[in-house]
Amino acid sequence: MATILKTANKLSLFHLTWPIFLEVFLFMLMGLADTFMLSALSDNAVSGVGAANQYIHIAILILEVVGNGASIVVSQYLGSRRFFEAAKISALAVTLNLALGCLMSLMFLMFSSRLMTMMNLQGEVLQYAQSYLVIIGSFIFLQAIINALAAIIRVHGWTKQTMYVSLGMNILHVVLNYGLIFGNFGLPELGVQGAAISSVISRGVAVVVFFWLLYQALEVRIKLRYYFEYSKEYVRKILNIGLPSAFEQVLYQFCQIIFLYYATYLGAETLAARQYAMNISMFTYLFAIAIGTGTAIIIGRSVGAGKKEEAYQQLWLSVRTAFVFTIIMVTLVTLFRKQLMHIFTDNPEVIAIGASVLALSVVLETGRTMNIVIINSLRASGDARFPVKIGFLSMLCISVPLGYFLVFVLDFGLIGIWLAISADEWLRATLVYLRWKSRKWERFALVSPNEQKEV
Repeated sequence: MATILKTANKLSLFHLTWPIFLEVFLFMLMGLADTFMLSALSDNAVSGVGAANQYIHIAILILEVVGNGASIVVSQYLGSRRFFEAAKISALAVTLNLALGCLMSLMFLMFSSRLMTMMNLQGEVLQYAQSYLVIIGSFIFLQAIINALAAIIRVHGWTKQTMYVSLGMNILHVVLNYGLIFGNFGLPELGVQGAAISSVISRGVAVVVFFWLLYQALEVRIKLRYYFEYSKEYVRKILNIGLPSAFEQVLYQFCQIIFLYYATYLGAETLAARQYAMNISMFTYLFAIAIGTGTAIIIGRSVGAGKKEEAYQQLWLSVRTAFVFTIIMVTLVTLFRKQLMHIFTDNPEVIAIGASVLALSVVLETGRTMNIVIINSLRASGDARFPVKIGFLSMLCISVPLGYFLVFVLDFGLIGIWLAISADEWLRATLVYLRWKSRKWERFALVSPNEQKEV
C-alpha cells in the first residue's frame, strides 16, 4: 500500500501529460494513416470512410459513459485513499462496458447499410462507407473494453504504459493496413475493407495487453468475482458522471453529422476537403487533449482528498500551458496549410477549399482548447451536468442554425461550417470559464477524504 501512496504523491502535470500526448498523437496517427493510404485509392474512399467514422465516433463516445465515469470516480476514491473500493469499481466498469459494447456491435451488424443511406451519400462513396461500417461496427465491443481498461489504468498514474500499448497497436495497424489495403506481404488486396479488418485485429491485440496492464497497475488485486458483483451505489456514481459526459460528446458529434450533411450538398470536392482539413486540425488541439486529460486526473485526486484550492489553481496553470502549445501549432498549420493539404491530394480545388478553412484555425482552435481543458476539469470535480446544459444551447440551438444560414443563405460553403463551429466553441468556452471561476463545482465531489481502509 505504501507503493500506492508514493505513486499518488508523485503525480504531476508533466509526468501525466507527455505520455498522454504521445498516446493521443498515435491514436490520431492511426486515423491519419487510414486517410493517407485510402487517398491512394480515391477521394471517394476517403469520403466514405470519413462518413462511416461519424457513427463510429458516436458509438465510442457512448461507450465512454462507463469509462469516463469510472475513471473520475476511481480518481476521487484514490484521492481519498479508499483503494479497495477503487478496485471493485474498476472491475464493475469493465463488465458494464463489455455488455454495452456487445449490444452496439449487434446493432451495427444489423443496421449498418441503413445508417449510411440516411446520410445522402451516393455511388462509390456509399458503397465504401457501408463496407467499412459493417466490419468496424460489428467489433466495436473491442473498443468498449479498451475504453474502460485504458481509462482506469491512466488514473492510477500509468500513462506511460498505456502510451506503449498505443504505440504497438498503431505499428500493427499501419503494417496490416499496408498489407490488406494494397495486397502486400502476400495478403489479399481488400481496399477499404482491409483498413477495417486491420483496425479490428490491432484492437483485439490491444485488449489482451491492457488486461495484463490492469493487474499490474492496481495494488489491490481484482478478484474474478468482482466482475460479476453489482453495486447500485457504484453504478449510480459512474452514471452520474458518465452519462452527462457522454451525452455532451454525442451531442457534439450529432452536430458534426448535421454539418457533414450540409457538406454533401456542396459537392464531392468539398466533402473530401472537409475530411482532410479535419485530419490536419486534430493535430492543432492535440496538446489540449493531453493537458486536459492529465489535469482531470490531478483534479480528481485533489477533490477526493479535499484539496479544492489546489484543484482551482491547477486549472488555470493548465489552461495557460495548453494555450501556448495550441498557438504554436495553429501558426504552423496556417503557414503550411496548402503544403499539408497537398500531402493527401493533388486536386487543386480540394486543396483550395481545405486551405481556406485551415486559415480559420486560430479562431476555432483557441476556443476549443479552453473547452477541452476546463470541461475535463469540471467533470473530474463531479460537475458533469453543466457542460451538457450549455452544450445543448450552444451547439444545437445556435451553431447548427447558424451553419445553415452561413452555408445555404450566405453561400459561404465549407467556411460557413467552420465559422459556425468556431462560434459554438467560443460561447461554451466563455461559459465554462465563468463556471470554474465561480467555484460552484466544489459542491459536486463524489467522495469525502477518508482514512485508508485495511483490506
